[in-house]
Amino acid sequence: MAGRRVLVSGMGGELGSLTASLLEEESWVGSLMGIDVDPPRRRLRRAQFHLIDPKNRPRIVDEVTKFNPHVMIHLAVWEPDARAGHAIARRFTHDATTAIVGAAAECPAMEALVIRSGIEVYGRHHHAPTRPSETARLDPSSEYGEMLADIEETARAVGNRVKLSVAKLRLATVLGPHVPSPLGRLLRMPFVPFSALADSPFAVVQDRDAARAFVAAAARQYDGPVNVVAPGAITTYQAARRGRRLPVPLIGPEWVIARRLAHLAGAPVPDHVLEMMHRGRLADDLLLPEALGVVPERSTPEVVDRLYAWESVVRLVNGERSVA
Repeated sequence: MAGRRVLVSGMGGELGSLTASLLEEESWVGSLMGIDVDPPRRRLRRAQFHLIDPKNRPRIVDEVTKFNPHVMIHLAVWEPDARAGHAIARRFTHDATTAIVGAAAECPAMEALVIRSGIEVYGRHHHAPTRPSETARLDPSSEYGEMLADIEETARAVGNRVKLSVAKLRLATVLGPHVPSPLGRLLRMPFVPFSALADSPFAVVQDRDAARAFVAAAARQYDGPVNVVAPGAITTYQAARRGRRLPVPLIGPEWVIARRLAHLAGAPVPDHVLEMMHRGRLADDLLLPEALGVVPERSTPEVVDRLYAWESVVRLVNGERSVA
């Protein structure tokens, strides 16, 4: 399997650049190419990168087909209110998926496609403490869940048409030191709202564990869906207490005001995050070790602790380092 050409869409994002850095260490990877609307967030030694707007489909198709990858990892997914607002996130995700995944069908060397999805695709009817497995019916009930379900459908159609293995990695909310995340921003506010009537548990996954899963799925050319979630669970109230924030209980109409205030404070709360805070969001992770041969290094509470360990502002005072 040595010398495989690997394409990573979304290489400019934190998860994409982290995945690319891990791929550079893999002996089976020959050439590595990336596409995104932003440059990579970390230094990469041997990856070839193309800065292309998602709506520039002709250039995307041209670059992808010239590279003719054996494996494509599709991470060009914009979570609403993470790197972009709702409208731009939906448009960028749709355009990138249509162009980049569609181009896979034109590459004769293509063997495997690995796509980013999320446990949001299961929808609100699988609320905590239910832990849906990969065989559960998809019923997205948020904008982000619908976006991810559309990506899965596009990948399935391409895979069936040109006979590719298609790994669909359904991630819990990804948190990490530099990951743009509406949940991460909300939890780091001085005052953290939570549902007084239904403070349900949810799971997350650290960025490095998610990246390791993508590399493993590509190496194994896995075919099928896999839930990628950290073990354990936490509620919004518990997370705020661990981070020494002030939990603020809310009921009904109070959420309208709280969301407006959070938006003004730079921490907008999209519908999939609000849904998670009220109904929870868990998933069965039993298939992950068998399917991909990896297990998360950190549990959900540990990932949240790491979130609060980030330094907000670093200043130098008389040559000494201080944190604000």
